[in-house]
Amino acid sequence: METPFPSRHAETICAHLGEDPSQHNGAVIPPIYQNSLFVLNTMEERFANYALQPNEEAVASGMSRHYDYTRVGNPTTDAAEAKIAALEGAEQARCFGSGMGAISAAVLSCIKAGSHVIAPHTTYGPTRQLLANYLPRFGVQTTFIDGSSPQEYAEAIRPETTLLYLESPSSILMRQQDLEAVAHIARKHGARTICDNSWATPIYQNPLAMGVDLVVHSATKYLGGHSDIVAGVVCGSRELMHPLIVNEGLTLGAILDPFSSWLLIRGLRTLPIRMQHHCQNAKKVAAMLEGHSQVRRIYFPGSNSDPQKELTARQLRGVSGLLSVELKKQGRAPSFALANALRYFGIGCSWGGFESLALASHHPAEAFTDGEGERWLVRLHIGLEHPDDLISDLQQALEKAALAG
Repeated sequence: METPFPSRHAETICAHLGEDPSQHNGAVIPPIYQNSLFVLNTMEERFANYALQPNEEAVASGMSRHYDYTRVGNPTTDAAEAKIAALEGAEQARCFGSGMGAISAAVLSCIKAGSHVIAPHTTYGPTRQLLANYLPRFGVQTTFIDGSSPQEYAEAIRPETTLLYLESPSSILMRQQDLEAVAHIARKHGARTICDNSWATPIYQNPLAMGVDLVVHSATKYLGGHSDIVAGVVCGSRELMHPLIVNEGLTLGAILDPFSSWLLIRGLRTLPIRMQHHCQNAKKVAAMLEGHSQVRRIYFPGSNSDPQKELTARQLRGVSGLLSVELKKQGRAPSFALANALRYFGIGCSWGGFESLALASHHPAEAFTDGEGERWLVRLHIGLEHPDDLISDLQQALEKAALAG
């Protein structure tokens, strides 16, 4: 195993890990290895790449004696992976061409024909599509649960269960699962766990430290942070990552290209300070929204109305900028009016960048636990603008929403 990086602080890891200016003529920013192929001097060198066979460790990790093909490994991507692995406390990370590329690879690495998966109702839409509609063609079934109580996972387990999927906090409703308790249940039954950590980032939550097997990210979001790449990453132990890289990584080929890897490295350099600012802004906006006459409730860990305060305090070291708002005046028209009236918030389906965003959406009754039926929510991503401007913008938009419909 390689020598551990001397610092465990996120700021130092993001600035220096995986980089050696002496290898690049002293360049403070490593170059982009924007190439598909690395040529060798002799055939002996080519065969030496795979001297670590038969376990395929060299080809699986991009850490062969020589680089030869970017689908296998690339120096630029390796640097990004090293930083993210260290941030998550993982032995290894693998970048993919999208968040769903990473999520799909992680899920596929934990199942086989006839497997059973357990996942929250509020899992990210495309992930739910994979579990509910795509995998059944291979005999893989998924049971969807609320997930707020670990007991729900325990009660849903079958003999064929091989994966307990977590997304904490989850999409739209920001609902958390008890990662340590669910990981314990999974180990007891010989199943794996995966947690989507895109919302909290490794700055504010480390699922591996709580016993989770694999962590996935849509690196398109906070890890990149500039809304200019589409990327994903899986992190975990070498024992689990090596077969994942060989089978789901190399074979399916959803790699991250070198230029996007370079942009991801650039984004990681400012991740700690960006997350701090997202956290501060979101808390101020949430406080205003909770006290506003047109708002029925907000969905945001750490807020005064957070129904999982104890779990929030135990699992999260901070909060990100993503929250949802439920208006007192329900319906499509008020929700659309709120989003349309905002001036500093763009209307967009993604989040995690520097900019503030809004998106109105309808959700079925099964997504909620209060028995009050379906409803409209407006998801807000609180960006890096000045919080006073965002608060003022939301206040004027809420007044307009009250007149709609």
